[in-house]
Amino acid sequence: MSDWQPDILGPPFEQKTLVLGRDDEGPIVATLVRSIPRRTLRQQPLADVDVLSVHGWSDYFFQPQLAQFFTARGARFHALDLRKYGRSLRPGQTPGDVASLDDYDADIGAALREMGQGSDAAPRRRLVLLGHSTGGLVLALWSARHPGRAKALVLNSPWLELQLGAIGRNALAPLVNARARVDPRGLHPVVDFGFYTRAQREVGVLPVVGYRQDWRPERGFRVHAGWLAAILEGHRRVAAGVEVGCPALVLLSARSTPPLAWSEQMTTTDSVLVVDDIAKAATRIGRLVTIARIDGALHDVFLSRVAPRAQAYAALEQWLVPMLRAQSQRAE
Repeated sequence: MSDWQPDILGPPFEQKTLVLGRDDEGPIVATLVRSIPRRTLRQQPLADVDVLSVHGWSDYFFQPQLAQFFTARGARFHALDLRKYGRSLRPGQTPGDVASLDDYDADIGAALREMGQGSDAAPRRRLVLLGHSTGGLVLALWSARHPGRAKALVLNSPWLELQLGAIGRNALAPLVNARARVDPRGLHPVVDFGFYTRAQREVGVLPVVGYRQDWRPERGFRVHAGWLAAILEGHRRVAAGVEVGCPALVLLSARSTPPLAWSEQMTTTDSVLVVDDIAKAATRIGRLVTIARIDGALHDVFLSRVAPRAQAYAALEQWLVPMLRAQSQRAE
């Protein structure tokens, strides 16, 4: 593994490459980005917390404000660019290519070991997982396979169900699975018209320092059959019910807008997911799930206009800090 290097976001961010092996497209790596407070006071509410954030589809970590929320409260913040995304995407690789969401166990495991959260030792610091969209699906399933590792799970518009709903998913899955078996990198029709990226530009959150459009193309990466089959299998598992093993907070926009034609409503709604379906699916990930609906929020609630963004951060603080404090009091 390489040493920590300066990150494209600039100080205080650093990055480290995590070597994971090879496949038919070459070396596989993940990239861990960190921001560590220079000084942490014991009375800070998150002084003993490590945060690991995982991005969504056709995405990577580029949000310093998100890290600053946690580091200002004493936490050590880490973000993971998964294999074949962002900082981890190598020339000649298929962006986002994965055969199963379980494959990300290697990426997450390597990140946790680097953070001092390895499974062989009882970590002195508590782990909080933060996942957006596809990253929320990945972390929900990972948590269910590794119960007790995380003390809290925060999901930012997690992609827990297909936009076509359960009926559409059940009809589509056999066709996608058949295609994935014979042509896993076969392309599916483009379904992203660039409206979500346009909405982010309209509300003024893009561009920012360290933003790479080649890592986050306006119309998203091309969708391949193998990857879509892995996503649909993840949705099937959620629909059947999983247990993440810790309290979970699900942050969602109050409303959705179908991404069929550009509308100003896309600057105040989720134009990627059907949020009512996601709220329903969220009830199947664990026994203790809190759902917060943010009026005026985009798909990434932390990339919304100032007012809904502030509401999202307030909801996160009002849920996370008392919950972790109560955990500490029960452990004493």
